[in-house]
Amino acid sequence: MSETEHEAGPGADAGHGRVDVGQRRVGVGMVGYAFMGAAHSQGWRTVGHVFDLPLGARLAAVCGRDGAAVRAAADRLGWAAAETDWRALIARDDVDVVDICTPGDSHAEIAIAALDAGKHVLCEKPLANTVEEAEAMAAAAERAAARGQVAMVGFNYRRVPALALARRMVAEGRLGTLRHVRLTYLQDWLVDPAFPLTWRLQKDRAGSGALGDLGAHIVDLAQFLTGEAVAGVSALTETFVRERPLPEGSSTGITAAGTGADPGADPGADPAAGARADGGSGARSGEVTVDDAAVFTARFPSGALATFEATRFATGRKNALRLELNGSAGSLAFDLERLNELSFHDHTEPAASAGFRRILVTEPGHPYLEAWWPPGHGLGYEHTFVHQARDLLHAIASGTAPAPSFADGLSVQRVLAAVEESAEKNAVYTPVSGPTPTPAPVNASVNLV
Repeated sequence: MSETEHEAGPGADAGHGRVDVGQRRVGVGMVGYAFMGAAHSQGWRTVGHVFDLPLGARLAAVCGRDGAAVRAAADRLGWAAAETDWRALIARDDVDVVDICTPGDSHAEIAIAALDAGKHVLCEKPLANTVEEAEAMAAAAERAAARGQVAMVGFNYRRVPALALARRMVAEGRLGTLRHVRLTYLQDWLVDPAFPLTWRLQKDRAGSGALGDLGAHIVDLAQFLTGEAVAGVSALTETFVRERPLPEGSSTGITAAGTGADPGADPGADPAAGARADGGSGARSGEVTVDDAAVFTARFPSGALATFEATRFATGRKNALRLELNGSAGSLAFDLERLNELSFHDHTEPAASAGFRRILVTEPGHPYLEAWWPPGHGLGYEHTFVHQARDLLHAIASGTAPAPSFADGLSVQRVLAAVEESAEKNAVYTPVSGPTPTPAPVNASVNLV
């Protein structure tokens, strides 16, 4: 590890302070500091002040291409130093963990270099832009595991306490034999055709559109909750607005005023690439090369059927990730916009009194809740990143494989590729390629024990 801290640090005596004087800490280096970088920073800053940990974290350095902007971000987000080259960040002696918060086109290069340099790695989802890149990353993670390193992909919604509880209940057999898995992820931030052409709308940068951005989350949740890998899909995708104006200024890729050349997340591309002049008026536009929406059905090896929908064109929906699982003995339902609640129907109860009931997931016995507030005091989106940091630190300290692993990320990537292949063939049923992963036991992740 990089060093032993001899000071508790700012804020250690506030709230649920758990930072111990002299606690061993790993140094974290983060590449990218926009939307996801800010969320990850919050997790790393907070985790040691909430949870009792076998290992602490030190925010050693953050990296971005613009020197002035990354130094400002370091001050704002709590990082000790700033770098403008990710290779220099990886080479730092005080960096033990490399946290990758860049667009998908740079994930493979940075992650493999970090693993080969002996670092632990946390990489944002989706793992890569292609199956081939994801395979190379998973192979690098497997080699690194033999040296005692860990690699984890950031599917943060697994860390919502209600969803971790849902996984536990499924594994305990509370739903019986699963029949239906139903998931949607609906947003509306692209409805306006004047929204600019950010990096998230360019295939060479993002890999895909709503499919990879939102669909990756619900595919991972489906496989996490059921303990099964998707066997095959039948899919349709659509791009509703095929050209958009080139942006001005800077953006995280999810706000209406901005450019895809955000120095905090974008490793470098010309935002004017593919631009078209508009009749001499000065307006310029570019081609949208990703999907705006994806809908698909799927089969699981057990025979359960699944439906998925991911779109950034659902007017009025801001972050509506919803799911329902139906089994022979019961059902579970969840809505991210009510993330402290889980709906459960126990079909073994007498019909006269049976029905869906609300479980308020705030009890100390629920996943992750032992360290937070008294019962009834809810958590929010940011806390999933605190839980993510907690789980990774436990994995590093114990030398055990974290979940979701790079192999889990590869499994999701193969499903996304099958969706794209099926959509190109107008919804022809397409098996998911590659070996079927072996589901991890329910207590493999520390959040479930």
